[in-house]
Amino acid sequence: MKEKKTEKKKTRYSDEELAEFKQIILDKLGKAEEDFRLLTEAYTNHSEHDTNDTSPTFKVLEEGQQVLSKEENSRLAARQQRFITNLENALVRIENKTYGVCRVTGKLISPERLRAVPHATLSIDAKLKMSQPNPMN
Repeated sequence: MKEKKTEKKKTRYSDEELAEFKQIILDKLGKAEEDFRLLTEAYTNHSEHDTNDTSPTFKVLEEGQQVLSKEENSRLAARQQRFITNLENALVRIENKTYGVCRVTGKLISPERLRAVPHATLSIDAKLKMSQPNPMN
């Protein structure tokens, strides 16, 4: 028990640990930006080379499906853009050396969680508490 009192609580990740997390984020950011580009291309038809503009037949079902696909791609692209923004914000926190600190508890988020969800701003405990229904409501 006495050892724990003399052991200094870690309040932030070391520069080496931050460098590791930064590389994880940069890797994910590159992939996310490529996915975003593909999704945006899919719903704006920049790469479409079909016969829609020359086809004399009006295909209601096909066009309906195409509209739904475009809407879904648009939603996915918006979600991907939020993910990119979250990753970019995580990079700012790394530069500020505040990365990995839970915004609710002020304690360090576990490295395992940050490796899995590098843009996380909540520890598992804080996340679970926030998702539980409030009995006072």
